[in-house]
Amino acid sequence: MKRRDFLKGAGAGAAAGVGMSMAPLAGAAELPRLNWRMVTSWPQSLDTLYGGAVDVAKYVRELTSGRFNIRTYAAGELVGGLQVLDAVSQGTVQMGHTASYYYIGKSPALAFDTTLPFGMTARQQYSWQMQGGGNELLNKEVFARFGIVSLPAGNTGVQMGGWFRRPVPDLASLRGLKMRIPGFGGKVMAKLGVNVQTLPGSEIYPALERGVIDATEFVGPYDDEKLGFYQVAKYYYAPSWWEPNTQLSLYINKKQWEGLPRQYQQAVRIACAAANWNMVAKYDAKNPVALKSLLSKGVKLEKFSDGIMKAAEKAAFEIYDGLNKSDPTWRKVYAPWLKFRNMEYAWAAADQLVYESFAFPQASLKDL
Repeated sequence: MKRRDFLKGAGAGAAAGVGMSMAPLAGAAELPRLNWRMVTSWPQSLDTLYGGAVDVAKYVRELTSGRFNIRTYAAGELVGGLQVLDAVSQGTVQMGHTASYYYIGKSPALAFDTTLPFGMTARQQYSWQMQGGGNELLNKEVFARFGIVSLPAGNTGVQMGGWFRRPVPDLASLRGLKMRIPGFGGKVMAKLGVNVQTLPGSEIYPALERGVIDATEFVGPYDDEKLGFYQVAKYYYAPSWWEPNTQLSLYINKKQWEGLPRQYQQAVRIACAAANWNMVAKYDAKNPVALKSLLSKGVKLEKFSDGIMKAAEKAAFEIYDGLNKSDPTWRKVYAPWLKFRNMEYAWAAADQLVYESFAFPQASLKDL
């Protein structure tokens, strides 16, 4: 098959072209020239997160022979990092790159678009979105009320459980702990007795240094090392049960999206798929190198106890069950999400987990 023909019909399968330059879609040269703006929730210093937005713009430009150009803006350049949804919804800009769980105050169901405690892995999340009806369901039931179309456009994979100034070996050690942790992870931690704090990224390090907080979560070794948390908190816990994957999304103003030529819509879909898996690949390559560096600086790698994990899981599903009774939008998404999650868990346990349980324990941190 010719590469141009492949790209023309690739859709979400275009992720196979991650890291490549992309051939233009057929007929692009006859289409209008457009210049759009994309705001993001990321500083440029977090190059892997911000790089997801840059990748989307780059791939769209290549697929349309330079006729559809998207300029990306770091957090704070046009709007604040947590104002992306509003900016796109109101038509201030045409696009945004963000994490939907930042906006659960507007609708708890937005969390399904990013991650939930004890939810799905990156592969499972993408499968639900693109093959299990999740993306269609979320756009219909959640994003339509904001005048937005959302597409998966990046994923960090499973994150780390965060940085602690002292060990937390059991549930008792969590009670009264001051921790920066947003979203549903924060809701669960609060049920476990943690004093939950919400701080913007720029304020986390000084708060940790001064003892205003005792712990913080962020992403993983590559991003965390840049922010210097290891200098004031030496205990690095795994895993982030509250973020078994963290999907980032491209928001498009719905009216603007509907006015795009079909070929440009297809270019955006292909670009998002490629950017999504490019980010996963980057983190998988960069995190082991960063973890080795952190360990060489005296960081102590720890695991959350089974007692903490079981209590957190119980608390999470109590929260979900409560929302299922009180929030109609949550209820519409939760049942199909849970059914798909349970199916994916069963399949992974039947095959992938069997391999991982044998192979992974044989690895050593000395192999980093």
